[in-house]
Amino acid sequence: MATGKSCSRWFAPLAALLMVVSLSGCFDKEGDQRKAFIDFLQNTVMRSGEHLPTLTADQKKQLGPFVSDYAILYGYSQQVNQAMDSGLRPVVDSVNAIRVPQDYMTQREPLRQSNGALGVLSQQLQNAKMQADAARSALKHEEDLKPVFDQAYEKVVTKPASALEPLIPAAQIFTQQLVQVGDFIASQDTQVSFVSNGIQFPTSQQASQYNTLIGPLASQHQAFSQAWSAAVAATE
Repeated sequence: MATGKSCSRWFAPLAALLMVVSLSGCFDKEGDQRKAFIDFLQNTVMRSGEHLPTLTADQKKQLGPFVSDYAILYGYSQQVNQAMDSGLRPVVDSVNAIRVPQDYMTQREPLRQSNGALGVLSQQLQNAKMQADAARSALKHEEDLKPVFDQAYEKVVTKPASALEPLIPAAQIFTQQLVQVGDFIASQDTQVSFVSNGIQFPTSQQASQYNTLIGPLASQHQAFSQAWSAAVAATE
């Protein structure tokens, strides 16, 4: 009987000790993962250019549950990169290709396609921003992580979103006007002639129509260029 009591007396404290060790190890692991995430945000995300890195297997292991937090930043960044590279950069390329009046005609189809895609692109970016904001609002970060993540979110999500907001409408207005100019020149067929990098029409009425169409281009080009530069700066 005495032996049985002795075993019983030592068993309970040992179980409690094992539980404490187990729980302590769990908390330490979460703390280490949080510290690793803070370091990753400060030294990788905040110093990255327009393209955030894909996590390696080792990084995923180090960050643990915070991989999903990084996915909020990375997912929106991917949307912005796609918008800039596939949706807006082609507009810049077409605009830069217009050097003489004939170029309005050769670039009008690429510009028409770009103009049609910009409306869809705008909606996609709005949806991506809403999803990122909703995911962020659901996060419950510790006091040491929250300000660091907020700073990263400002850089990766908030600033690019604010910069893209005026850029897409400016691109839509500008491309639509360029297409109209190209369509008008094309509609004149053989009546129009190109000389010395200029354009000539047989009647003053046609020339007046042309001048009316190209009149807004200078201010529209300036608005688009400024918005593009701001967006590029916000995503660097």
